[in-house]
Amino acid sequence: MRKLALIILVAVTSQTAWADAAGDLKNYLSNTQSLQASFKQTVTSQQGKVQQSSGILAIQRPGLFRWVYQKPFEQLIIADGKQVWLYDPDLKQATVKDIGKALESSPAALLAGNNQFERNYKLRTLASSEGVDWLEAIPKQPDQSFDTVKLGFSQGQLTQMELHDHFGQTTRIYFGALKINPKIDAGQFRFSPPKDADVIRE
Repeated sequence: MRKLALIILVAVTSQTAWADAAGDLKNYLSNTQSLQASFKQTVTSQQGKVQQSSGILAIQRPGLFRWVYQKPFEQLIIADGKQVWLYDPDLKQATVKDIGKALESSPAALLAGNNQFERNYKLRTLASSEGVDWLEAIPKQPDQSFDTVKLGFSQGQLTQMELHDHFGQTTRIYFGALKINPKIDAGQFRFSPPKDADVIRE
């Protein structure tokens, strides 16, 4: 059974040294307009079942992103600033929803959105582990998907994310090959469903 988490998120590197993970996040929000990266993702169910996936992503702040799962199944998630599209080429199915409904008080809003993260999240610095500085973000308002989000920084670079949802699942994302503030073709953030695709609007 395929379960690929709809997580549109990402990471950033810093030119300036910051004292802790909270400072690294503030630096991201202040200095990063765009980024590209690869990612590896694991989703662990409450029963201990693990699913793995990998792919590439691109972000143009605020509110534009392209998240592409390449393995084990292809899946495409695109936000164009107004809507979020989820397309599964195997099923020939496209789901679209308003970006406000999709991103409100979510990890994507925190990292691909505007700079007002403290309005939506309560932040707490956690203990460092194996060279990674951790920051916990807890939604101030009940979130449809996640109870907590943990951000892991190494030398000013956000290299990991850990997300815990209401169903007892833990999603871990590891980022690599980061490019900070690259020029990204605006067409990367536009999507038109194929003519033979079923379109579901939420």
